[in-house]
This record gives sequence, C-alpha cells and structure tokens, in this order.
Amino acid sequence: MQSLIQLSEQLGERLLQQGEVLATAESCTGGGVANMVTEVAGSSAWFDRAFVTYSNEAKQEMLGVAEKTLADFGAVSEAVVKEMVLGTLAHSNATIAVSISGIAGPSGGSAEKPVGTVCFGFADKYGWLRCETCYFAGDRAKVRIQAIEYSLKVLCDALLKNGSERK
Repeated sequence: MQSLIQLSEQLGERLLQQGEVLATAESCTGGGVANMVTEVAGSSAWFDRAFVTYSNEAKQEMLGVAEKTLADFGAVSEAVVKEMVLGTLAHSNATIAVSISGIAGPSGGSAEKPVGTVCFGFADKYGWLRCETCYFAGDRAKVRIQAIEYSLKVLCDALLKNGSERK
C-alpha cells in the first residue's frame, strides 16, 4: 500500500510541475485510483474528479460511451476504455485522464477474457491516446491493486514529457 501512496505523491508532483489536472473513470477498480491520489495532501490542486462507472448504463450516461461499442466489444475492451477516457476529458476540467475496465473476479471471466483481464485508456487534451490490455494474476483484491498501480505508473511515466511531446 505504501508504494501506491508513493506513486500517488510522485504523480501529484509531476501533475503540479506540468500544470496538469487529472480525472479518472473507473469500473473494476471502483474508484481506487481516485482514492489513492486523494490520499495525497493538496491533491485538490491537480485532481478534478472521478467517475465510477461500474454499469454499462453509467458508462453511457456519465461518459457518453456508445451502446453499440458496448454491444460490439463488451465493457472490458480497448474500444470501451477509449470512449471512457475521451468522455472523461470531455466531461471534466482535466487535461489528462485514465479509464479502467476489467474482470477482477472471482467470476465473470471467459476463454477470451479471463479473470484478471483489465483494459486501460490514457489520454490528454493535447491528443495523446494510449489504450491497452493487461492480464493480472491473483484474487480480486490483487487484480484491483495491480490495476491501480499500473495506472499510476503509466501516468507518472507519461508526465515525464510535457503535453505536446507525449504523442
């Protein structure tokens, strides 16, 4: 847990240095990234808001994810996290955002999308967009923690460059 707080502090420092503001859209992590970053004192200077969009309906209503995208690809897909992260930027004051949708388990997995499958979307207002799928091992809690940690690390790494250099 300490490493998550340290990552969050590092992320906050980089956001502040770059003059960036973060927002999150989370499904399987249930607001875990937002929880970690708001553990950092002063996070109100660089964190705008969190969307916890656990249901497909919430993804559609809060972030503008298309019903067709959900039907064609499923909630746990790079297509959906792309729409989620772009919707997060559109519906917030953020300059950089992350979206997460996955199968933390213990049930809900399939041959194509086993338990531990987590899709991530990262984007900023300058045009940087990165979507990817990771496969994490462990029980529900471990999958969720690994997803939170991965999100924080990617954001920290991305903020080593300024917005126009991220593409």
